[in-house]
Amino acid sequence: MAENQLGGQQVLLLPEGASRILGRDAQRTNIAVAVAVASAVKTTLGPKGMDKMLVSELGDIIITNDGATILDEMNVEHPVAKIMVDIAKTQDKEVGDGTTTVVIMAGELLKGAGDLIEQGIHPTTIIRGYKMAAEKGEKILEDVARKVNISDDATLQRIALVSMGSKNVGDDTTKAHLGKLVINAVKQVMEKDASGKTIIDHDYIKVEKKAGGSIADTELINGVLVDKEISHPGMPRSVKDAKVALLDVALEIEKTETEAKIEITSPEQMQAFLQQEERMLKDMVTKISKSGATALFTQKGIDDVAQHYLAKAGIVAVRRVKKSDVEKIARASGARIVTSLDDLTSKDLGFAGLIEERKISGERMVFIEKCKVPKSVTIFVRGGNQQVVDEVDRSITDVIGAISSVMIDGKYVIGGGSVEIDVANGLRSYANDVGGREQLAIQKFADAMEVIPKTLAESAGMDAIDTLVQLRSRHRSKEGGVAGVDILKNMIGDMAKQGVFEPLKVKQQAVYSASEAAEIILRIDDMISSKGRAPAGGPGGMGGHGHGMEE
Repeated sequence: MAENQLGGQQVLLLPEGASRILGRDAQRTNIAVAVAVASAVKTTLGPKGMDKMLVSELGDIIITNDGATILDEMNVEHPVAKIMVDIAKTQDKEVGDGTTTVVIMAGELLKGAGDLIEQGIHPTTIIRGYKMAAEKGEKILEDVARKVNISDDATLQRIALVSMGSKNVGDDTTKAHLGKLVINAVKQVMEKDASGKTIIDHDYIKVEKKAGGSIADTELINGVLVDKEISHPGMPRSVKDAKVALLDVALEIEKTETEAKIEITSPEQMQAFLQQEERMLKDMVTKISKSGATALFTQKGIDDVAQHYLAKAGIVAVRRVKKSDVEKIARASGARIVTSLDDLTSKDLGFAGLIEERKISGERMVFIEKCKVPKSVTIFVRGGNQQVVDEVDRSITDVIGAISSVMIDGKYVIGGGSVEIDVANGLRSYANDVGGREQLAIQKFADAMEVIPKTLAESAGMDAIDTLVQLRSRHRSKEGGVAGVDILKNMIGDMAKQGVFEPLKVKQQAVYSASEAAEIILRIDDMISSKGRAPAGGPGGMGGHGHGMEE
C-alpha cells in the first residue's frame, strides 16, 4: 500500500490490499456505525417500545426488547459496533438496567460530534466539552434526585414497574406481583458492612426458570431450588424441619493418587475386599447420621451402597450439586460446607423448614425452603412457553438491578424523559457560562440528553418536536421538573403524580458510559489492519481481511 511520496519514490508501509481508513473518513465511518447500532435498539425504548426477534444460525429464536440482550446476540463485526455492545454490557453489570438508554445516548452524542466535525471543530475540543458536560450532568442529576427509604415499598414498587414497563411480561397486576417478589428478594439478601454501607450481592438471588403454568405462578422461595433429584428411590421425598449437611467430599471409595495394584488370589479374599469396601461406606454414612443430619447435599458423587445406607437411615441425599448452589444453600440454611467427614458435627448443620422433591413440567427438582433467615433466595420463574419464560427472566434481572441500585444509593429521579429535560436545560445554561468552542459540544450533549423524551414521544405516536418544545417550556416554569411524556395518554403529564420513578444510579451510569464511549470513538482517526493473533482455524482480528471495515 502506497503511504507517501519521498523524492518521487513510493514508500510502502502496509502490504498491498491491506485495509486502512484515514482521518475524516475513519471518523465518519465510525460515527455512522455507532449511530446504526443505536438505531437498532432505539425503537425498543419505553412501555410502547417494539420487540426484536433474533434468529441464530441454528434456528434458536429470542424475542426481546432488552437492549443488552439484543446487542449481545447481534452478530456485529465492526470494532466500533463492539465498543457499543461493551457499553451496554457495562451498564448491565454495573446497574442492571438502562442498557437501551446508554446506547441511544452514545449514538446521539456521536451524531452531534459528527455535525461539529463537519463545521471544523477539532475532535479534542469536542471531547473536552463532552467531559465537562458529563461532570455537570452528574451534578444536575444529584441536585434533582429525591431520597427514598428502603422501607418505602410503594416507591420501590413504582421503580420496579417502570423498569418492567417496556417488557412484554403480562398486565399491570402480573408486573406488580413480579416487582413485589424482587423487592422482597433484594431485602432478604441485603447486608450492611462494618461502615454501615448497604451491600447487595446479586449472586445470592438465584433465578431458576421452567416453562409451564403462567407468569402469575412465578414465586419467591425463601431458600434454594436445585435442579436435581433425590438420588435414591428409597429416600423420603419430603423432610420437614430438616437438618442440612453440606459436603465437598465423595461418599465413594476413591482411587489412590499413586498407582496401586491389589492381588486377589482366592474367592474368600474377593469377598473380604468387597466387605471391607462396604464397611468403609457404612462408616461414612454412620458419621453423617451421628451428626444428626436428615438431609445431605454434596458436590461429589455418592456410591450406590452409600445411597442404600443413607436411605435406611432416612437421610435425603442429593449428589453432584453445583458448587454455586451449595454455597447458596449454605447462605440460606446457615450450614457450613465440610470437606472431611471426620470434622462433621451438629454445629456444621443448617436448618430448612421443608426439603421436598417436586415434579415440574416433567422434571424432578428439589426445593429447600422455609429457612429461618435466608441470606440466599430463589425466584422460580414460570410462563406459557420458553420465549415468555426467558423474557420474564431478563425482566426480573433488570428489576433486581434497578431495586438494588436505589437501595444502595437511596435516591431516585423522575422518569418519562423528565429528568433528561432538566439535565439538558441545565447544560444549556452551563454552556453559555463556559463560552469558547467547548460550549458547542456542551450544547450537543444537551441535545443528546433529549433523545430519550423524543424517542418516547415517537414510540407513542406523538409529534417529537412539539413534545420537546412543550417539555422545555414546562420545565422552565414554576411547576418544576416533573413534566414528562405520558405514554399511556399520548400527552405531556405529571410524572411524579403517576409515580414514574427511576434509580439515580442508572441515569448517572448511562451519562458516564455514553460520554466515555463517544470520547473513545472520537479519538480514532486511523483504522489499520493489524496482524492480531490468529485463532485456531483462521486469521485473527482484522488482519488481512479488514473485518467490518468499509473499503
